Amino acid sequence: MIKSDLRSFACLMFFSMFFLIGKLSASYILIPMDAEDQKDHLKAYGVTYWVIEKGVEAYWMLNYKGGSFAFPYHKNFENECKIRGVSYNVITDGKFLQLREQIADPELNEEVIKLEKAPKIAVYTPEFNAKGEKVQPWDDAVTMVLTYAEIPFDKIYDREILEGKLAEYDWLHLHHEDFTGQYGKFFASQGSTAWYQENQKKSEELAHQLGFQKVSQLKLEVAKRIKEYVEGGGFLFAMCSATDTYDIALAADGVDICAEMFDGDGMDPNAQSKLNFNNTLAFQNFELVTNPMIYEHSSIDNKDRKLTPETDYFSLFDFSAKWDPIPTMLTQDHTRTIKGFMGQSTAFKREFVKPNVLVLGEAKAAGEVRYIHGEYGYGTWTFYGGHDPEDYRHYVNDPETDLSLHPNSPGYRLILNNILFPAAEKKKRKT
Repeated sequence: MIKSDLRSFACLMFFSMFFLIGKLSASYILIPMDAEDQKDHLKAYGVTYWVIEKGVEAYWMLNYKGGSFAFPYHKNFENECKIRGVSYNVITDGKFLQLREQIADPELNEEVIKLEKAPKIAVYTPEFNAKGEKVQPWDDAVTMVLTYAEIPFDKIYDREILEGKLAEYDWLHLHHEDFTGQYGKFFASQGSTAWYQENQKKSEELAHQLGFQKVSQLKLEVAKRIKEYVEGGGFLFAMCSATDTYDIALAADGVDICAEMFDGDGMDPNAQSKLNFNNTLAFQNFELVTNPMIYEHSSIDNKDRKLTPETDYFSLFDFSAKWDPIPTMLTQDHTRTIKGFMGQSTAFKREFVKPNVLVLGEAKAAGEVRYIHGEYGYGTWTFYGGHDPEDYRHYVNDPETDLSLHPNSPGYRLILNNILFPAAEKKKRKT
């Protein structure tokens, strides 16, 4: 036992000396995040996450060269940058202190945020079938970019949430999901396909196993548990149909808004008048699309768009890095103009966004917002419209995007900003 303890102590001392020697050769690794100097913006987030996961503090230099990262030098960290193809510079202690003093200038819209603890990440996504195949024939941008950036995450679904396992995670992403229990309203176009029928069957079986008569009732309970998670301090992120259907489900608490083909009976004819917008996070005063043959849930999504792929862009707002670090973190990018992309829920009509919601990105001429954020209780939520930032119009059964072809994607960077946001020093996150 004594020999074992001595060996452990010796290993610890060796690693400590190794780390110290690594630091003596140079002081900091600076990862630039501007357009000119970074070869792979997406993997840069992964390297930074990996460093803080090792228990080493990193720094997010907001608005400096596109939102650069820095952390103490170690040969292992340098090797990781090389292996992942991330551009970096090795700078001295003095140079790093000089940069921090420069950024501290009150005349500059820049700030340094310390990243302390790697958040534990969960992705809410359906289970696989008995053959190991995806139940739903589409991919998910967040899952793809986390995998590409080599950021670890766990997959959870309804059962795990009802068992209280959300408390184990700091950050939750909602996969392309329909929280209203209407299966994405794909009935008209996909109702006769094998994947749709299997998905409905599995969803109904899971609902019954968990004690619910209808899928819509299960999804509502899951939505309410997620809301409690946010209220208690969790960080929620959602894209595409998981944004508006989440709020629709909360507003329709106790109201049947599903047609017969979705839950076996008709919807409440007075459902619209019974919606409670006090329950929602982001949206209010919207109208339901009650026709089950129309591929749309409500008036929230701006489907009457006059934009083409060539003209579809939205702009990120500029925030004060020193006074508004949270929205500044969420909008770090190497461009302020992001090319648009569609999804089942593409863009939110501004008129239905609650007045206390912070708009991070909008297409003003089209009267729509694309990227929004808010606080609830001790936590926060962020909704991002569209399905895949590098696939303008993603269809069912389309192949996954190869992110190695888009390592500098501004649209995907917005997703990864949300991943590192929970790692920020707590005193900086509280406003």
